[in-house]
Amino acid sequence: MQTVRAAFRDECARLGEVLRDLSEADLDRPTDCHPWSVRELLAHVRTGAGRLVDMLAAPAPARAEVDAAGYFGAPKFTPQVDAARVDSGRREARALDGPALVADFDRAWRAADAAVAAAPAGRVVRTRHGDAMALSEFLRTRVVEVGVHGLDLAAALDREPWLTPTAADVIAELLTGGRPLPAGLAWDRLTLIRKTTGRADLTEEERAAVEAADFRWLSFGA
Repeated sequence: MQTVRAAFRDECARLGEVLRDLSEADLDRPTDCHPWSVRELLAHVRTGAGRLVDMLAAPAPARAEVDAAGYFGAPKFTPQVDAARVDSGRREARALDGPALVADFDRAWRAADAAVAAAPAGRVVRTRHGDAMALSEFLRTRVVEVGVHGLDLAAALDREPWLTPTAADVIAELLTGGRPLPAGLAWDRLTLIRKTTGRADLTEEERAAVEAADFRWLSFGA
């Protein structure tokens, strides 16, 4: 839990530093997460980063049923779920101007971090999909959301990725299941994350090596 919590704090704090320099024009740039703009994608990330506050205020399920990899399974991301997520991000982005949205992201992730700190060991939460998850496993999904969408935001803003080492470790471990990379793949963690989440194309040789290694492919919806 402490490792994952540190990754969540580090990645959110780094994103917050980047956001403070953005103009309204920057926030209106398009992203590769169609049809979202930077502003709309940030609204989505803000909501995801703060989601644990309400989850931890709700009654705890008796036991965990899904891990972080299972949370990102393709069945969770139906066209209806994707459409609702896209509409929510666009609607929330319209409600706030740039400075207010940036400030609200900072408030949301810090509130979530405080709620995690106050939670008892072994706490189980229920996700918006209805699954029961260990708090530490759900927090891993928050690191993935903030870290991977941070790559999307960096690309949209024409900036070098700012993925923090702690978040990169957590995401890479989830993607590989803790197994070492096949000998034929000379990837650093950033390349691993980009390639296995569809942020960079695989060569035929890389695809064969990934399939042979049985990497975990996470689904993020449309």
